Amino acid sequence: MAGKFVGVLAVAGWMVTGLAQAQAQEEKVLNIYNWSDYIAEDTVKNFEKETGIKVRYDVFDNNEILNSKLVAGKSGYDVVVPTAQWARLQIEGKLLRKLDKSKLPNLKNLDPAIQAKLASIDPNNEYLVDWLWGYTTVGINVNKVKAALGGMPMPANAWDLVFDPKYAAKVKSCGVSFLDSPSEVLPAALMYLGKPAYSKSAADYAEAGKLLQTIRPNVTLFSSSGYINDMANGAVCVALGWSGDINIARQRALDAKNGNVIEVLVPKTPAALVFDTMAIPADAPHPNNAHLWINYIMRPEVHASLTNKVFYANPNTASMKFVRKDIAGNKTIFLSDADKQRMAAPEAVPADIRRVITRTYTKFKTGR
Repeated sequence: MAGKFVGVLAVAGWMVTGLAQAQAQEEKVLNIYNWSDYIAEDTVKNFEKETGIKVRYDVFDNNEILNSKLVAGKSGYDVVVPTAQWARLQIEGKLLRKLDKSKLPNLKNLDPAIQAKLASIDPNNEYLVDWLWGYTTVGINVNKVKAALGGMPMPANAWDLVFDPKYAAKVKSCGVSFLDSPSEVLPAALMYLGKPAYSKSAADYAEAGKLLQTIRPNVTLFSSSGYINDMANGAVCVALGWSGDINIARQRALDAKNGNVIEVLVPKTPAALVFDTMAIPADAPHPNNAHLWINYIMRPEVHASLTNKVFYANPNTASMKFVRKDIAGNKTIFLSDADKQRMAAPEAVPADIRRVITRTYTKFKTGR
């Protein structure tokens, strides 16, 4: 018995040692899948220089694309950036790996209020770390919209520009862009009608579909990334888009000195908050490197550099001293408390409602 016990201990010791060696010897590669236009120029370069890990960085334009890769499995990615309500579905589907918080000491930098909001999607914050956050809204080219409206005054509510045919028909002449994403457009339409952003009622989506059909002739572009440059260069004058993207367009127009004045409008009625999160796929080939990346991003100066580049707020309270003053004081980026209270927090919807959302959006986009 004693000999067998010693043998068992030896095997156990070998297994532990082998596991430690395997972790230590993890290939110096990291595969990241993130949204387009959503990182500073030197973020990857600085991480590679510091760690010696080679980063492959790919981009996507909507949550549907990312989700399909995770569902299919063996994506090869180590870190992905799903929006919170989609991440909830991925957690339920066992598509994500629990975080090892012992490897993430910089979690201490995160805003407890943001963590609490994410906990409604990810109980105990076991799978997700917030990358950046913003909201879905309307952006305009000020001078082109004013010209298109003629003598008509700007509406008090930004959503009227895209959802009220009286206004949408006017601004069509200078180009109207909608996000090419069912999960972003439908909540906006629902809230405009006074419905819950993430309604569980098929009847609500039928009503939203009718609204969308009335304004479909006025939408000239569906885009979730290209619309940034289209706004900056004046190809479209109104966009239903993401707050940070519209601010990127504003900055690009300023840099180009092309005379296009781009403005983010904060709606007077509810809009959907967007929390984009870092997560590790369940079958990630390099999970240790993934933890290194996530912890690196949570450094105050790194998180601040993302905000300074892409104009989305970050969840890192320690980062604010590194955020440019003009950005920290911009109330279209870091919302006032009153504006925050109007915003709808993300929620996941069941599979049957997701199918309703997809069908409703497809009918809208195709004009059928």
